[in-house]
Amino acid sequence: MDSPSVQRLTGARIPTVDGEFTLFLYENSEDDKDHLALVCGDVEGHDDVLVRAHSECFTGDVLGSLRCDCGEQLDTSMRRVAEEGQGVILYLRQEGRGIGLQSKLRAYNLQDEGYDTVEANRMLGHEADERDYTIAATILEDLGVSSVRLLTNNPGKVEDLTERGIDITKRAPLKPHVNQHNEDYLRTKVDRMRHILDLGPANGHSQGNAHASSLQSLEQRMERHFGETDTPFVTLTYAQSLDGSIASEAGTPLPISGEEALDFTHRLRALHDGILVGIGTVLSDDPRLNVRRGETDHPIPIVLDSSLRCPPDAQLLTCEGPDPLIFTAPDPASDRREALTARGATIHELPCAPNGGVCLDSLLEELGGRHVTSVMVEGGTQVLTAFLRRQQAQRIIVTVAPMFVGGTPALGSLAQAESADAPDEFPHLTHVQQRWYGDDLVVEGDPVWPASD
Repeated sequence: MDSPSVQRLTGARIPTVDGEFTLFLYENSEDDKDHLALVCGDVEGHDDVLVRAHSECFTGDVLGSLRCDCGEQLDTSMRRVAEEGQGVILYLRQEGRGIGLQSKLRAYNLQDEGYDTVEANRMLGHEADERDYTIAATILEDLGVSSVRLLTNNPGKVEDLTERGIDITKRAPLKPHVNQHNEDYLRTKVDRMRHILDLGPANGHSQGNAHASSLQSLEQRMERHFGETDTPFVTLTYAQSLDGSIASEAGTPLPISGEEALDFTHRLRALHDGILVGIGTVLSDDPRLNVRRGETDHPIPIVLDSSLRCPPDAQLLTCEGPDPLIFTAPDPASDRREALTARGATIHELPCAPNGGVCLDSLLEELGGRHVTSVMVEGGTQVLTAFLRRQQAQRIIVTVAPMFVGGTPALGSLAQAESADAPDEFPHLTHVQQRWYGDDLVVEGDPVWPASD
């Protein structure tokens, strides 16, 4: 039997929250379905192109159903391709592993009666997986892709595409979020369909957001940044009200984030080697700067304290987790140094910046020398503003709570004295993602300053 042919009918630019793509529409000689290729960058003639062969899933891709991991896989693939600046996402009209939407919904009803996905399909007269990747291979050939790194957990997909002449140099895994609705589905993939997934213990009954931001992708970026620069990857993060306030008044703590957003914050803390605040935050909030809510990987508390005002009874000196690093100006008061050192703190002197604070460039070099590969900067206003002014942030994550405060702003002016009339010098975000955690909106992206555009 001859291989099917494909014809590229048209294409159009598609800007997304992850980046800009070109969407190509294909017809073929095999079926009457319109298959799609979402392309980022120049892929023709290139090797090791990042590729996802994604089968249509209306319930997961469009409705965000938690019964599967399809929507999450599509979101993650788009983000990873956009971050790389080159790649292809094939969107194949093979709903329900090839059995169609009607049969898939009937299979869902059988699964609710206790049958797994394989059993449900077979009870309806279908195979466990009826998909075919011949058209996917033909589209890749049309796009001129020489070899691919395939985003998949399914070894069957690798074998199928390889048999059809696609040179797959590497399988790139996609790690799912497990929840109470998809745990059995994912375990069936592993136990009965050979999918390569590390699901860990049977802990899926936590109410995780399956479409949450990929912390795995962020962790990979951290490792690359440190390997290239020998300085830590900086994630700048804070919670604010709708009017940009982080407190009702200076020196007075104010709970802003809801429970779901706090859970995400603690997962984010656990991902970083260090968590950094200024002495103002220590004096007003007395934070512990460790992780809770089920996490166990505590970051190193890091405090910027140019005059060594940290109280010896601060919680960060007594709570669970590593002893803190306190960075101060040269020649601090010996009695204060001795009191903090006696409580386990490591005091390190750094040169002062022109504004009197700790020099951030020297700080990051020192942290890199201590093999602190990533730092999460949480506040307060002066510290957040200083990192942005010095253009020392690789990722920004802001939680916006649905409340008005009219209090202390999250940031001071970012304009330097000589550039106060040049708003185009202010940073903007690219690769923006927006996620809801309860009632809170979390917005994240990569800061870009005009000089680095």
